[in-house]
Amino acid sequence: MEEARIFLIVYFAALFGVLPPGLVNMTVAKTCIERGKKNGMLVAIGASIVILIQAFVAVLLAKYIFDHPFVQRVMLRAALVIFIILGVYFFIQAKNKKGAPSHSKKKNKNSLYKGMLIAALNIFPIPYFCAIAGGFNVGVGVSYNWFKIIAFAAAASLGSFTSLYLYVLSFIKIENKAEKFAKYSNYFMAGLMLILVIVTIFRIYNS
Repeated sequence: MEEARIFLIVYFAALFGVLPPGLVNMTVAKTCIERGKKNGMLVAIGASIVILIQAFVAVLLAKYIFDHPFVQRVMLRAALVIFIILGVYFFIQAKNKKGAPSHSKKKNKNSLYKGMLIAALNIFPIPYFCAIAGGFNVGVGVSYNWFKIIAFAAAASLGSFTSLYLYVLSFIKIENKAEKFAKYSNYFMAGLMLILVIVTIFRIYNS
């Protein structure tokens, strides 16, 4: 069955695509250490919801994006601005860091929205899933096969969540080192943003 094949391949593509340290998974790990496993899970769930939407949009826009390189360049420039702003933010947070914050019900409630916001700021999944959709001819034909599109988006979301959940399980094991991790995590995130800025600039000049 074509839908099942698409689901499995996209699932593992999303899972392995999120495994390398990045904005979303490191936010999940950082939240686990600072606010506990429950909040880390909520961030992962929030991010997965947005990734579901991003994958769905990527499929619908696949043909348009492939036919219009200008759109790719605009998306990369938008990503560059976002990563610069986030890099400055995390560096300032690192300078002001005074240890791991305490847990609170308000923070628990906001973790889901935090995951959604971080995932929304990370626009790289859209061209990534567009490329995969193009390989499967999902969303690039004259008419849309909605069963394939739903299978594609669901697999992208579930695969990403599986990878993020692995981060929750891994980082919760070093909870006793939470204070040290909290102290340096913002520096790491700022450094990660710098790397993403460099990668994005490279992609802009080579697109």
